[in-house]
Amino acid sequence: MATLMLLQSSPITRQAVTGPLGVMCLRALYSTDGPRPLKTTNLSAMKRGTGGRSSFNGIVATVFGCTGFVGRYVCNKLGKSGTQMILPYRGDHGEAIRLKVTGDLGQVLFHFFHLKDEDSIREAVKYSNVVINLIGREFETKNFTFNDVHVDGARAIARISREAGVDRLIHLSALNASPHPEPLVLKEGSKFLKSKYYGELAVREEFPNATIIRPSDIYGQEDRFLRYYAHIWRRQFRSMPLWHKGEKTIKQPVFVSDVAQGIINAIRDPETAGKVYQAVGPKRYLLSELVDWFHRVMRKDEKWWGYWRYDLRYDPTFMMKVKLTEMVCPGNPVGELHSERVEREYVTDIVEAGVPTLEDLGVQLTTMESQVPWELRPYRAALYYDAELHEFEEPAPPKAIEAKVY
Repeated sequence: MATLMLLQSSPITRQAVTGPLGVMCLRALYSTDGPRPLKTTNLSAMKRGTGGRSSFNGIVATVFGCTGFVGRYVCNKLGKSGTQMILPYRGDHGEAIRLKVTGDLGQVLFHFFHLKDEDSIREAVKYSNVVINLIGREFETKNFTFNDVHVDGARAIARISREAGVDRLIHLSALNASPHPEPLVLKEGSKFLKSKYYGELAVREEFPNATIIRPSDIYGQEDRFLRYYAHIWRRQFRSMPLWHKGEKTIKQPVFVSDVAQGIINAIRDPETAGKVYQAVGPKRYLLSELVDWFHRVMRKDEKWWGYWRYDLRYDPTFMMKVKLTEMVCPGNPVGELHSERVEREYVTDIVEAGVPTLEDLGVQLTTMESQVPWELRPYRAALYYDAELHEFEEPAPPKAIEAKVY
C-alpha cells in the first residue's frame, strides 16, 4: 500500500480511500473559513516581510501629489520596500492608474479627493501612519492660486493628519523660500517662493514634528528644468536670452531619484522628525555654463547651430512672448514658459549653513555629468544617425564652482 503525504497545516485527518492508495493529508485553510482574529490593530506589531515589494514593512503611507514628477519616484521607492500606499488623485484616473504596478497586489489603493474638500482628505489619511505632501503648482490657475495650494492646502493636510493620529508627516517645500524674495523680472518677486515660505509656517503650526525638505531645481525624466531649456519655445530663433547672460546666477540642481530616496530615508529615521533638510546636488554651477553644456550635449557641434547667449534685460520681445503664452495657454503653457518660471530661474541657490542636506540622510548624490547626457538624449540632433567611432568629440562638462556657505 502506498501512502502520499501532503504537508499542509495541522490538525492531521485521515481520509478513507478505496483501492491501493491511501492519502494522509493535513487540513488547509480555505476562503470559506472564518478570518483569523487580530490580537492588535497596531501596524508596527504585525508580521513583516523581508522588506521587498511583496512584503509588508509596517508602513501605510498616503502620498498627496502622487501623480506629479517627484511623486512617481517616491511611490516606486515606497513600493520596493513593501509599503502599503494610499494614493489620492484628482481628475482623470489615467494619471494615477500607472502607479498600480509600483506595489504588489493589494498594496496600492487609490482614493479620489479634492484639496478644498477636508472630508476627502480625512478619508485618505485615517488609516495611514505616514503622510507625504508633494502637492505644488508652478503657476497659478483660475481654480488654484499659490496660497490655495502651498499654504491653505498644506495647512489642511497637516491639521487633518495630526487629528487622525498620523505619526510622520513629510512636507516638500522649496529652496530659497523667503517672505520677501528679491524681485528680478517681476516687480513683486516670486510668488511661488513666498507662498512656499508661508506654507512651511502653516505646516509647523499644525504639525510641529513634520519633516520639511527644501529641494533646488530638480531634473530627471519629464522634468521642468532640463526640458525647459531644451524646448524650442524657450529660445529666440538661434539664441538663448538669459538674465545678465546667466553669468550672475548660481544653480545647484539635484537628481529626482536622490530627492525621493531622501524622503524614504527620512521616513525610516525617527530622528528626522521636526527637522528641515536641503535637497541640493553635489556641485554648484553658473547658469550660463550649464545652459551652454546642455546645448553642446544636444547639438554636438556648437558652430553648426550658431548658438549664442544674450542679456534678457535688453529684449522686450521675449517677455512679450511669455505674456502671449500665458494668455493663449493659461492652464498648460507651451514649454513651461511663464512669468513665474522666468523669475525663479534667475534666483541663486543659497545653501544655509547648519541646515542638514540629503547627505545627512545617507543619500549618495548623483552628479549631473553622469546623468544629464542620458536625460537629454531624446533631444539630441540627428538622433538616429549612426555616428562613426570618435566622429564627434564628447562635450566637456561644466566647471563646478566652490560652494559658499551663507
